[in-house]
Amino acid sequence: MKLQLLGNEGRSTKKRNTLYDYLAEISFYTVAVDEKIMEIAGRIVDFGILKQKSFDDCQHIAAAITSESDIIVSWNFAHLVNVDTVRGVKAITAMCGYKDILIYPPTILLEGEANDTL
Repeated sequence: MKLQLLGNEGRSTKKRNTLYDYLAEISFYTVAVDEKIMEIAGRIVDFGILKQKSFDDCQHIAAAITSESDIIVSWNFAHLVNVDTVRGVKAITAMCGYKDILIYPPTILLEGEANDTL
């Protein structure tokens, strides 16, 4: 599984440490921002999925898309882990020819499947 972890600032140390312990068990890597990532990040703004002021979030999403990650894990409920963003990202991946990517809060990894996921 390829995973992109975003927005872990300000979370409880216990939850953060538990998540990092989990991450130590799976394969993940960092992705350098390139022209394709910038293009897709721009489309996310152009289509009104996120605003220009959230361009860092757009780049994170685009990096996860272009690296063919399976899931984005984020505590950023304001910008990433919400229905509008999930739907918009689904549209972008379809339009740009990439596979769908899931967007979930870390509790999904820490607690397993939940009924109230996006």
